[in-house]
Amino acid sequence: MCYTFSPMPVLSSRVDPAAAEFQSNHAALLGLVEELRALEAKVVAHSAKAAPKFRKRGQLLPRERLARLLDPGAPFLELSRLAGLGMHDDDGDAGASGGGSVIGVGFVSGVRCLVLAHDSAIKGGAITPMGLEKSLRAQEIARLNKLPCVSLVESAGANLLYQSELFVKGGRVFCNMARLSAAGIPQLTVVHGSSTAGGAYVPGLSDVVVAVRGKARIFLAGPPLVKAALGEDAEEEALGGADMHAETSGLVEHVARDDEHALELLRELVASLGWPAVDAGPPHEPIEPRCSPDELLGVVPADPRQPYDVREVIARLVDDSRFLEFKAGFGRNTVCGHARLLGYPVGIVGNNGPLLPQCSVKAAHFIQLCCQSGTPLLYLQNTTGYMVGTEAEQGGAVKHGAKMIQAVANATVPQLTLLIGGGYGAGNYGMCGRAFDPRFLFAWPNCRVAVMGGEQVAEVMKIITRAKFARQGIEPDEEQLEAMSAHLREQIDREALPYFATARLWDDGIIDPRDSRRVLGFALATVYEAERRQLRPNTFGVARG
Repeated sequence: MCYTFSPMPVLSSRVDPAAAEFQSNHAALLGLVEELRALEAKVVAHSAKAAPKFRKRGQLLPRERLARLLDPGAPFLELSRLAGLGMHDDDGDAGASGGGSVIGVGFVSGVRCLVLAHDSAIKGGAITPMGLEKSLRAQEIARLNKLPCVSLVESAGANLLYQSELFVKGGRVFCNMARLSAAGIPQLTVVHGSSTAGGAYVPGLSDVVVAVRGKARIFLAGPPLVKAALGEDAEEEALGGADMHAETSGLVEHVARDDEHALELLRELVASLGWPAVDAGPPHEPIEPRCSPDELLGVVPADPRQPYDVREVIARLVDDSRFLEFKAGFGRNTVCGHARLLGYPVGIVGNNGPLLPQCSVKAAHFIQLCCQSGTPLLYLQNTTGYMVGTEAEQGGAVKHGAKMIQAVANATVPQLTLLIGGGYGAGNYGMCGRAFDPRFLFAWPNCRVAVMGGEQVAEVMKIITRAKFARQGIEPDEEQLEAMSAHLREQIDREALPYFATARLWDDGIIDPRDSRRVLGFALATVYEAERRQLRPNTFGVARG
């Protein structure tokens, strides 16, 4: 049922798209978006290079499998596309691997699912440390949002060069699968190729398994290791083939002729889940913003140090550009209020500068009210942090900041975060950064995340170093001090860049600002559906006979 829109005030924009400042901002941010798209394209291109090899084997490429699985024309939200960028064996350019997997939220036979496909076209889908973190984050998203987990498996297993970073924590994947199944969240798997060693437990811990005949290989140890350990000459098909597991071991429920057939079976299996129905669609009719979301590139400066009014962002995100502001005259550096986004009610907390003591009290009050009414929260983060200095400290900066952090940490409603500028210091915490477990956290390509700016860190260290030398009665070498400061400034500024953050999964992906309304609307629909779904938990996960 849809309701008429309540008469919330309309936000009026003061931005002139023809102004030089707008055009400059637009060009700068567009350049960052193009850089983002180029990096993402390299991941896809790196995978596509293996097409001749896959064709020769009669297989679909991993992304082709995913396209066959998902409902045609339905939205798909890919997560952490640049996981591990520039880390481990990923050189950040032609070798970009996206963590060795493609993960996202999409629809299979009309059911919203968490989908994971090993990208076996890149180094056999070998798992790197950040690829592991990406899988663990996906499982957390599935748990919080009550999403069936669908896995398309073909992997060389753990990259043994990094076994010390993978082995112990890697067991968490299997623990999570068992707990998700026990919670009543289905685990469905297609084995397209190799699933060996610890990877064999992925189908082993799944509720239902489809294996491709002649291609699937599921065993704890392959023929070489069996020969080395037991002196036995084992043949791959007898050791772990699809037919053997379907007819002898009982590990596999369905045998498919090829990739296409396996994906058809999987779609039918998802459709047969009897997954609890939820009310379709948002509670209110979506209304396009009066201010175009395309203008977001010009509204926000590419340099996060430059100020702007977060209301201009809100006006281009929310339905009909309507926003009921909370305590507008109090704690003016923080903007709070109610709106609807693609028909879903949402409480918004945004920054117009550092978090003053009044801002902290205001935000804490607003967050608690949203929890009381069951309204999801959206944080539009762009802050240098909590205000410092004598006046702020005497005004209760720590005491009141703690109230805000308490409210965010203990909020009982789903929280979403969009990093649209700086995420510095404890302000990153108070505005629901990664450490505070938002359901989803996305970032714009102009964002920065660090304890403070490189310039501030360098200046602080100079002051500390000079004081240390003064206590020792030594005159500091100013040239050396400046060189140290320059090196530190470069390091901090480099580590604050969005690609450094997204590689380490400090967000769930960098997005084009113009896609923010669509992405946030999809996330809100996901959490809205989750809040209304009742699961059927078991004492244990599904145990295969």
